[in-house]
Amino acid sequence: MEKLELTSQFDGAYAGLDVLVTGHTGFKGSWLCAWLDALGARVCGLALPPETRPSHWELLSLTRVENHVVDLRDADAVRGVFARVRPRLVFHLAAQPLVRRSYREPVATYATNVSGLVNLFEAARACGSVQAVVNATTDKVYRPLDPPRPFREDDPLGGHDPYSASKACAELVSESYRESFLAAAGIRLATARAGNVIGGGDWSEDRLVPDFVRAATAGEPLRLRRPDAVRPWQHVLEPLSGYLRLGQALLAGETVEGAWNFGPSDDATISVQALAGAFRDRWPGTTLASDPGPHPHEAAQLRLDCGKAQRHLGWRPVWSAANTVARTVAWYRAQAETGRLLTADDVARYSADARAAGLGWAR
Repeated sequence: MEKLELTSQFDGAYAGLDVLVTGHTGFKGSWLCAWLDALGARVCGLALPPETRPSHWELLSLTRVENHVVDLRDADAVRGVFARVRPRLVFHLAAQPLVRRSYREPVATYATNVSGLVNLFEAARACGSVQAVVNATTDKVYRPLDPPRPFREDDPLGGHDPYSASKACAELVSESYRESFLAAAGIRLATARAGNVIGGGDWSEDRLVPDFVRAATAGEPLRLRRPDAVRPWQHVLEPLSGYLRLGQALLAGETVEGAWNFGPSDDATISVQALAGAFRDRWPGTTLASDPGPHPHEAAQLRLDCGKAQRHLGWRPVWSAANTVARTVAWYRAQAETGRLLTADDVARYSADARAAGLGWAR
């Protein structure tokens, strides 16, 4: 991917910065590495090999990104990468991120998402170079509210399924380490709770958009498990801009430690049925059907209040639901039909739209 002229974004905080991204071979991690590379950062990745074929990470061929294949559960290996790379900033995205898999593999889910996080914090404070960590958790860390309303960062944590509960635990571990160890070591920490991310390059199991793409390319109906479930859908670049803004703020000494929500525009918190219908409208010939199950428990409704990020970080979502769907469909169709990747195009377009919207980080 060509290097974009974006190094002035975020006040140039990432130009020449040593950054470690865990989970870089995954969907969000690969997009983050592409953006960091365009910002001029010196990027190192720590993750397991890609789980899917195709793989966005492999398609990107980011030769400037140093690649370490390491299991987060291997404390010695994690510490060895930190000692070699000596990053100043860590974006922690590595996780077992799938709700349905967490029911099948609860032990592995907790080991990766909780014990793996402890291994990362121990490596960071032993390393001596780390100044800041952004730990990406999820919007699913919240205990359901009655009556439902958009979740705020100070709402109670919880989690019915093992994935959600493991990420709520990760929030508690983060708070404990910040107060007990990291502050004394000069390491500043923030956690980021994003909504359901979509965008090109995701081929994971049990996710709506990859399932849609597989159904569309195979000429089969897309079977919806929970068509009435409401989620905050957002393009992957939306939360990543929040993560990058947080990293910038932490390094600059701004008062931003703690938890932050990064969700979509109001028109993008919609049902599974509505999002699938929007994709069908842009990918003609695909049909929708119901999958009555049985299915394990998943929350019926998730909404995020992102007022804190808007007030204190100057962050807000950029793309509407319609634009998000259009860019995502265009990415998959270009890759399937011509082999062209629109990742760099999307980063450039998102950045230009953020600048036009007056967002300071996009200058």
